[in-house]
Amino acid sequence: MPERTSPSHPAEPPLRPIAATIAAVFLDGRILLVRRANPPDAGRWGFPGGKIDAGETIENAAVRELLEETGVHAEAHRVFTAVDVFDRDGDGRLRRHFVLIAVLCKWQSGQPIAGDDALEARWFELDELDESGLALSLDVARVARQAAVVFEQDLRSGNPH
Repeated sequence: MPERTSPSHPAEPPLRPIAATIAAVFLDGRILLVRRANPPDAGRWGFPGGKIDAGETIENAAVRELLEETGVHAEAHRVFTAVDVFDRDGDGRLRRHFVLIAVLCKWQSGQPIAGDDALEARWFELDELDESGLALSLDVARVARQAAVVFEQDLRSGNPH
């Protein structure tokens, strides 16, 4: 049955998940995070990343967003997980649903300088992610540890990155 609408209350288009990437980059045992300037999660620490442009590969999007947000150059190594992020309004209604595709990247050059939509960018020891005063986006510590395991496994197996 077709959905009914009135001229004063047109039907809202159905929400669809938005594909985005996050870049997990290690240097000297530390992981790179940015403090977000914009919603969702403004003011919280998370991975550099953002929406995938039409026609852009996941890996290219991760490397592009990393450079835009931090000034760090890296090479995409591989996708290692995905995370759902739900942006809700004050009443709990879903505004946006992001599917964040995590890409392990190999650092090439540059030191982090906040750019684009980042307030700050810096390297963190994994143990620092457990500090109670550090405002992290959901699942950041878990994904960072997962990235560290994948990174170490690949080093031991001889996979280049």
